[in-house]
Amino acid sequence: MRLIESLKKKKFVLFNIFFTLYIGINLIGGERGLISYFDKKNVYKELKNKEKELISKLDDLEHKIALIKKNDFDYLDMLYREKFKYGTKDEIIIKLK
Repeated sequence: MRLIESLKKKKFVLFNIFFTLYIGINLIGGERGLISYFDKKNVYKELKNKEKELISKLDDLEHKIALIKKNDFDYLDMLYREKFKYGTKDEIIIKLK
């Protein structure tokens, strides 16, 4: 009986303790806590790096397409030799890959 009466008197203090613990735990480890924040920050950095890499590949492909559309004979000759392994009789072809 004394315990129950004591708890009734200290209801506000207990509520504040549990509320503070709840806020603290969720601040650090919840879905929107600090740990989740740093994980999402790392994922964001990785995605930005991947985006830069893809943009550079896209620019390279757009440049190659522009060369083909302009009928740049040097580039077309390079493609022709690379794809069909073509060379004249006096050339030596060395495959590096």
